[in-house]
Parts: sequence; C-alpha cells; structure tokens
Amino acid sequence: MATTNPLQFIQQVRAEVSKIVWPTRREVLLTTVMVFIMAALTAVFFALVDILIRGGLQGLLNLVG
Repeated sequence: MATTNPLQFIQQVRAEVSKIVWPTRREVLLTTVMVFIMAALTAVFFALVDILIRGGLQGLLNLVG
C-alpha cells in the first residue's frame, strides 16, 4: 500500500468531498416522510400479525385446556 504524506492526504480528502452531491431540502423532506410512512405501515402489519397469532393461540389453548 502506497503511503502519502499528510498534505497529499488532505488534498485528496478535499477532492473527494467536493464530489459529494448533497440532497436538496425537498429530497430530504420527502425521504423522511416516506420513512415515517413505511415505519407506520410496518407497525400496523406486525400489530395485526400479533393479534392473529395471539387469537390463534388462545383458541388452541381453550380447545385443549
């Protein structure tokens, strides 16, 4: 692995950082909203699955016990 002196390293880091394309405020807002929507849908899905499993187990236990 080639070694570089600290000055070259800093120059390379600056060159790479200048290539970054930062998202716009609108893109960040839309992405954030989508994350919250997907989190809510996932929570609802797992709540329904939990209710179904709980109901099935209670029915099975009432049938057996």
